[in-house]
Amino acid sequence: MKSKILVLGLIFAIVIVANDTTYAQLSKKEAKEWKKKKKSMSVDAFKSMVEENSTLKGQLSNLNKQVETLESTLGDKDKSVSQLENKVRRLESDLTAAKKELADKPSGPATVESEDGGRIIAGVVFKVQIGAFRNKDLSKYFENGEDFTGEEEEGVQKYTLGQFTDYWEADTFKKYLREMGVKDAWIVSYKDGARVPLKDVLEGVI
Repeated sequence: MKSKILVLGLIFAIVIVANDTTYAQLSKKEAKEWKKKKKSMSVDAFKSMVEENSTLKGQLSNLNKQVETLESTLGDKDKSVSQLENKVRRLESDLTAAKKELADKPSGPATVESEDGGRIIAGVVFKVQIGAFRNKDLSKYFENGEDFTGEEEEGVQKYTLGQFTDYWEADTFKKYLREMGVKDAWIVSYKDGARVPLKDVLEGVI
């Protein structure tokens, strides 16, 4: 029992020393009142107060660690958000540039004026010839659309469908026409509006 009282006395002395700073911050009157309250406390009450103080300090330490962890996590999230915002801004910039580039491009194939005042597609164009006839003139139907055209060569009327700047698109269209029964459909080529042999342009476009 004596040893227990001695231990409590030592704890009491430590607390007094530890609280000297607190008393230094109080006025003389307040310090005197608190000393009286301390002396009037029972050993059990003082022991409970010390234990509770130790527990609260432990809880406070844990809370401080949790706050530090949360602050670190929040900092990482802020960094991730900042990186995502920068990425979104870059993508928006790329999208704007792509839209502008697309808007600056011509909407269709470039055209030039022909000798008769009409418009023809510049460069190499592929058409699908669907027939050649001597005594059949279908030129009156040319006005219905620029994709149906014809020309006369040595008394023979040659008629074509479609205008393609890509050879393989023309080839696919030719196959469709053959499946539909146009057995004589075949690809012919033009350069700046003038008909040229297919072999002369294939090497540069395929």
